[in-house]
Amino acid sequence: MSGESFLSFCVTIALGLLCLSFLLTVLRVLRGPTLPDRILALDMLVAIAIGFIAVLGIRTGFSFHVDIAIALGLVGFLATVAFARFVMSRGVTEKQVPAKPRKAGSKTSRRRKR
Repeated sequence: MSGESFLSFCVTIALGLLCLSFLLTVLRVLRGPTLPDRILALDMLVAIAIGFIAVLGIRTGFSFHVDIAIALGLVGFLATVAFARFVMSRGVTEKQVPAKPRKAGSKTSRRRKR
């Protein structure tokens, strides 16, 4: 196996793995269950897109793809920081759990009746 055919094989395997990870990450964005999970999945999508750009840059031989990957990394970082600030301002970090209903004979329910 020559070096060029081995590189082509590795690029094909890398693109296949990136496609699989992209699909699984999109599933996480859609299913959640919480807003921080979705934000983390969106950040992962940016990282996968950077991987796609890098592998395509290797396949085509253009060095311009590196510049695009760097710009996408910066934009993705800023978007993640903005989402994190949004979540912190809302005060939502975990799934809201509803309070348990009180029993009819408990002390607190008797106090309310008086």
